[in-house]
Amino acid sequence: MTRTNWWHRWQVKWTPEAFQGWGKTRRYFEGWYVKLISPDEGTAIAVIPGIAYDEQGEGQAFIQVLDGRKNTSEYHRFETHQFRPSPKTFDLQLGENSFSSKGVNLNLPGLQASLTFESQVPWPVKPLSPGIMGWYAFVPFMECYHGILSMDTDLRGQLHLQGADIDMNGGKAYLEKDWGRSFPSSWIWMQSNHFEIPGISFKASVARIPWIGNAFVGFIAGLWLNGQLIRFTTYTGARLVKTEVQDGRVFIVLEDSKHRLEIEAIRSDGGDLVSPIQGLMAGRVNETMSARIKLRLADRKGKLLFEGEGRNAGLEVAGPYQELLTP
Repeated sequence: MTRTNWWHRWQVKWTPEAFQGWGKTRRYFEGWYVKLISPDEGTAIAVIPGIAYDEQGEGQAFIQVLDGRKNTSEYHRFETHQFRPSPKTFDLQLGENSFSSKGVNLNLPGLQASLTFESQVPWPVKPLSPGIMGWYAFVPFMECYHGILSMDTDLRGQLHLQGADIDMNGGKAYLEKDWGRSFPSSWIWMQSNHFEIPGISFKASVARIPWIGNAFVGFIAGLWLNGQLIRFTTYTGARLVKTEVQDGRVFIVLEDSKHRLEIEAIRSDGGDLVSPIQGLMAGRVNETMSARIKLRLADRKGKLLFEGEGRNAGLEVAGPYQELLTP
């Protein structure tokens, strides 16, 4: 990877989709999550390229593939010199595979693809809030950082999966990423951009965040509705009213000065992914790609603004989630 100076490492914060790990060779990971759904919704896969370095500086690059219909996963390992990111944009070459804001080209055992991304919906980047992390993006000791490349993306192209040719024209994609030292000790994550009305997308996460010798429960949620992003986040003053997890059901209530959002996610079977712990790819998390997410958005006077159900939803409930629950 190309060496960069401290000024570039600072500037790239306002391009969260680009590689952030310049100069990092110990206790560090970075990975992009690319969710791909065929137009008939019969094929659902997540492709996750990334790189990780453990405490001793031993590194590995990788591409994980999760088949959301068969609930199986594969981990393809690469040498770190095969991981070649662009310094200023999301443009990554990993072996014979490429990932960028324009699309992906894959040449993996059992999976080949040539796909183009269209009509993307990124999380807004502002001078004092460079993406979904808000001002937390400037805090140097965060355990894990997060970015949203596109909440809703149209697909063009072809995919070849385990001997089957799949037309992806008119399909949907969702793109996000994580980087830092480790995933949180516990978290809830969910996402869907398949609602009854096209053009609606939703993402939410709740996690235990270490903070100056202590910890707090942080949350981020965004609903892309009618061309507008409605946000509920810790840093915007929203409030986590309720978090419940029971018998494959997750129920979350968020409020701010204008809205109340009720979220009910219903889990289904999933597949296991590898996750980072202090840069070592040694953790495990089970993710489903066929959950359902029911949303109810109202204003603070109780007027219903939106009600709908997202399908093909990604859902993870990881770690000792009891520490995320409200009394």
